[in-house]
Amino acid sequence: MPNTLRLKYFVEHHVFGVCTKIGEKLGISTSSIRLYFVYVSFITVGSPIIIYLVLAFWMNIRRYLRQYKSPSVWEL
Repeated sequence: MPNTLRLKYFVEHHVFGVCTKIGEKLGISTSSIRLYFVYVSFITVGSPIIIYLVLAFWMNIRRYLRQYKSPSVWEL
């Protein structure tokens, strides 16, 4: 497997997954969301990168809270 395909696989499957999650929620293909993200990042000199990182942080916090949720009264 060439290095570029390995890099593409890593980025698509192991990075935060913000574009994938947005695509699933809106019913839009993930590749078009990534493409628009790149275009908007160049036009606005990188400000969507900050939004992307905030969304990635938020998704990780939600996943963490769901995983380690404290037991309810009924589960005790």
